[in-house]
Amino acid sequence: MRYYDFRSDTVTQPTDHMRAMMAKAIVGDDVYEDDPTVKQLESQSAKLLGKEAALFVPSGTFGNQLAILTHTKRGDEVILGQDCHIVMHEVGAAAVISGVQLRQVQTNNGSMSVLEIEKMIRESDIHYPDTGLICVENAHSCGAVVSVKHMHKIYELAQKHGVPVHLDGARIFNAAKALDVAPTEIAACADSIMFCLSKGLCAPVGSMLVGSKDFISKARKMRKLMGGGLRQVGFLAAAGIVALEDMIEHLPVDHEHAKYLAEKLSEIDKIEVLDHRLDINMVFVKFSRELDDRFISELHEKGIKINGPENGEYRFVTHYWIDKEAIDLLVKAIKNYI
Repeated sequence: MRYYDFRSDTVTQPTDHMRAMMAKAIVGDDVYEDDPTVKQLESQSAKLLGKEAALFVPSGTFGNQLAILTHTKRGDEVILGQDCHIVMHEVGAAAVISGVQLRQVQTNNGSMSVLEIEKMIRESDIHYPDTGLICVENAHSCGAVVSVKHMHKIYELAQKHGVPVHLDGARIFNAAKALDVAPTEIAACADSIMFCLSKGLCAPVGSMLVGSKDFISKARKMRKLMGGGLRQVGFLAAAGIVALEDMIEHLPVDHEHAKYLAEKLSEIDKIEVLDHRLDINMVFVKFSRELDDRFISELHEKGIKINGPENGEYRFVTHYWIDKEAIDLLVKAIKNYI
């Protein structure tokens, strides 16, 4: 049975072109920096975001945590949004790996108040930890994007206080398409950026950490410390190169499909579509009554995979392998269940 998977854009399968390029990739030992395909991917990634260097890492969580470990020292404080991915979905890794504490700012559709951030930057005092890092997220995992103007204000504040900024840009290319700006404009608002190859870009594995040469040099050693020193990883890097060259331009189609899905769902009684967070390829909805586990299992029987609710919201994600036929099937199944 064929399944249409709306759980996330992490479920994407590699394209035929990716598989072909993976099969013929020239590889070497990346710990020795001998893998030419990885080097090509890292060079293209840095250039694409207007930075000096880049590093291939196994996952987005790994990339974010590597950035925190590289930027900070134990006991530092990291300022970030209370609902960002690092806080909500990275298993408390910052405390375990880097020994830092997270100082959380309330957000509005993924955006942190510059004034609130400034209030949380620590003064020099024997009683206080040092503010070691500010983390921002764009596109935000709530489905919204943050304007470049707002990101610039945060970056200017950080520079004023001598604090580096890390961008969780897992979906930075979605954000760039939604904002109609070049990815470099978003990346210019941070000292380091992580972005995923394995979400809407369809690569099977991997993310990139991008920044200055000095930062990436230090991060390379920390990657080894974290167990992320990979060997003949060029097979995966080959898919990443195709992701950057072929798949970014397809993202607006995913955004259009999300808006189409939101429009169809909004026509159903007892469903509230959260259309103020409909900037990228995610649709968040609330049902007027609580649905039991049969809802998920019945959709599964019809060839549709979805996740359960989080904080009372259901999330449906469009991607390369979701077309309008799949969306119509999902909408019909929800109508029938209700």
